[in-house]
Amino acid sequence: MSSIFIGELAGTASLIYLGNGVVANVLLKGTKGHQTGLLAIAAAWAFAVTIGIFISTYFGSPGAHLNPIVTIAGCAKSGDWSLFSTYVGGQLLGAMLGQLLVWIHYHPHYQVTEDPGAIKASFCTDPAIKSWPFNFISEAFASALIIVALGTFSTIEHGLGPFLVGILVWAVGLALGGTTGYAVNPARDLGPRIMHFILPIPHKGKSDWEYAWIPVLGPSAGALIGAYLLTLNS
Repeated sequence: MSSIFIGELAGTASLIYLGNGVVANVLLKGTKGHQTGLLAIAAAWAFAVTIGIFISTYFGSPGAHLNPIVTIAGCAKSGDWSLFSTYVGGQLLGAMLGQLLVWIHYHPHYQVTEDPGAIKASFCTDPAIKSWPFNFISEAFASALIIVALGTFSTIEHGLGPFLVGILVWAVGLALGGTTGYAVNPARDLGPRIMHFILPIPHKGKSDWEYAWIPVLGPSAGALIGAYLLTLNS
């Protein structure tokens, strides 16, 4: 069984299972990776993207978007939005499934972690300093860079693509992730945030819906900016 929807769901679920899995490993109480820091998080997220691309492709999505900003940029450039809901629906459900796997995997550690900030960080993003205009700009600019870089990768040998995307995400995480935690993916933030709201976790605190629009609309705006920049050289 394979299709674009299944491919996006499987790939995004794998991405979140590994990506938020490392955040849980670093932040939750009593794990083997407790307090290993941003370098571990950025590296694992990069590898998670590469692995997610291979899984998504295998299960039927040759584009392996895994991220609504890639879908938005592609639709904006082509003018064809007919598959938008198929891609984004798979991505959002995949993100929710991947976060469910993280919760199950680290369930004993969620039970003993009393810091609501650490718990929420293993689900969704939160700015280091809350400044909505600059938080939005951080997400939009980083997302625009991702789209432009992805556009340049199309000129390079196809087999290197997943590894180049992983390197890109690694660089973005290390260089630009200090402000908002670099969501740069609306599904990656919204799906797990919904799961944070739903799942029965002691000491989890609020899901911060007041901020939730920024990691959705900021990256989406960045996708449109990146798509526009790419058209200037087409």
